[in-house]
Amino acid sequence: FFHHFLNVELPERSYGADCRIYVPENSMSRFKNVYETLFDEFVLAHIIGWWGKAIMIRNQLLLWALSIGFEVMELTFRHMLPNFNECWWDSIILDILICNWFGIWAGMRTVRHFDGKTYEWVGISRQPNIIGKVKRTLGQFTPARWDKDEWHPFLGPLRFIQVLCLCVAFLTVELNTFFLKFCLWIPPRNPVVIYRLFLWWFIAIPTIREYNSYLQDREPVKKVGPFCWLALAICIVELLICIKFCHGLFDDPMPEWLVILWSCVGCGLVLFLCKWTWQLHRSMVRRKSD
Repeated sequence: FFHHFLNVELPERSYGADCRIYVPENSMSRFKNVYETLFDEFVLAHIIGWWGKAIMIRNQLLLWALSIGFEVMELTFRHMLPNFNECWWDSIILDILICNWFGIWAGMRTVRHFDGKTYEWVGISRQPNIIGKVKRTLGQFTPARWDKDEWHPFLGPLRFIQVLCLCVAFLTVELNTFFLKFCLWIPPRNPVVIYRLFLWWFIAIPTIREYNSYLQDREPVKKVGPFCWLALAICIVELLICIKFCHGLFDDPMPEWLVILWSCVGCGLVLFLCKWTWQLHRSMVRRKSD
């Protein structure tokens, strides 16, 4: 209704068409591939995106796991989305080691800057001047506390699964961005994409805080907060939209080596958790017997 040009099939750009760093036959720029990738508009989007994710997650270990995990997802689904077909130096050096690192570093610096500060959340009408009213209005959309979140994924098998579920949900939301654009023919520069990302950012901040509080709570009976259920519902709806509109778009099957790889990863994860649980059980039995 607002964008009449949306219902048009879009050409997908492949970043891995030519992975040569040095192009000798190009007299104008022998590092043409590197320059085009380095000065791409999505480089800045990468940095800003990971800055926002660092403010949400506030944990270096989990952020790096998500950073590497998304590159693995790109490798997994590149047979479906041409946009995921990237060169090795683009994924490892430019994405992980430069853009993602800088975004994570800047985000954690932001968290450390505000960490431990106290705020007096008085009403807007009680502010003495217009500048105070503006700051108070903008402050309404910032976290009440900027403490760094502790996730402790190796505290036990259950905690590991709980943190893993967060990572899976997070990566699913990330993948939904690209699959929705591809299935619904939404151009990357369309404001709908930006609106969705901003909306998700504002939803994810209280969601992750609620989930972290849920994990840290020592009460025997506890419930997940409403924002967690809201975020999960939106994620599932987006996933169902992708499934509904993807018919006929993905003809290439997943490569056999990927199927074998993920099957081995799944089996290895199950065996790892079983062994971990058994070791904890044996240690508890020994303590009781002693």
